[in-house]
Amino acid sequence: MSARVEPCRAPVPRDAWVAAAAAHAARADDLTAGRRARASQHAKDPVEDFLFDYYSLRPAQLRRWHPGAGVALAAAPSDGGGRGGAAEDVQVEDRAAWRWHHEVDVAGVRAVTLDTVAFMADRGDGVRWIHGLLQRTASRTPHLGCLGLHEWAMVYRQEAHRHPLPLRLGQAGTDAVVEAHPIRCSHFDAFRFFTTPARPLNRLRPSRGTQQAMEQPGCLHANMDLLRHALKLGPACPGALLLDCFVLARDIRVLDMRASPYDLSALGRAPVRIETGAGRAEYIAAQRGFSERAEPLRERLLAATSALVGSSPI
Repeated sequence: MSARVEPCRAPVPRDAWVAAAAAHAARADDLTAGRRARASQHAKDPVEDFLFDYYSLRPAQLRRWHPGAGVALAAAPSDGGGRGGAAEDVQVEDRAAWRWHHEVDVAGVRAVTLDTVAFMADRGDGVRWIHGLLQRTASRTPHLGCLGLHEWAMVYRQEAHRHPLPLRLGQAGTDAVVEAHPIRCSHFDAFRFFTTPARPLNRLRPSRGTQQAMEQPGCLHANMDLLRHALKLGPACPGALLLDCFVLARDIRVLDMRASPYDLSALGRAPVRIETGAGRAEYIAAQRGFSERAEPLRERLLAATSALVGSSPI
């Protein structure tokens, strides 16, 4: 393959990016060890496995490292013939064959980088939608105190539940909590799972069409969905950012279920009893902490989408 000549920042030396890719893979393996062990035993964890099932996420996706858009990865130093040795260059050649990647020549250095033109031709509409959503969400004041009632509304007056776990307060007690607390859920992908009798109890009416107008940075699911956006950006999302979004989503999921009506004692998870004053205070403090953790990740995702949107005509 002949390398294209393309303006680009100085490529990352081969030894440096190969080491970064290996460290990323090791971190991803550590983060997915539980999921992979359960899969080998055909076992399930309703708390941790949710991220993989809901986001259609495979451990291999987390393991594959990308430097992000605008970063070129250098091949091995030339042996004098204009190219590195075959054994040295195999990783560059493999990467150049990946979707939306190509070889480039940067000041005489052979390298591989994301072809942002090709990527935006295929994914531009989605990238611009994510960019707009992130911008609007970041501009808003976090609304705290929803108390995770979306999970309660998903089992309200319904005997069949999404998870094979008992309810801490039983069905009648759970229904009473829903009826005693105002529900103000702004996130469509939570609201759409409300039971039919619970839907009128929500003070808001989120929809896919209103998502950009309603998403706010205090929402647990909006912050968990930073993982979704990172996955949608694919090779344009730096690997470290993808794993950081995964860690945040995993931690949020734990709170989401601890504050839910389900009894997780068999899984070693203590409840956040949002039906009590102490439990509500605990939930709000944790929700505030997640909002603060999500803010820099949202900004890093915006940096990635801004680079793509700025390099592509609308």
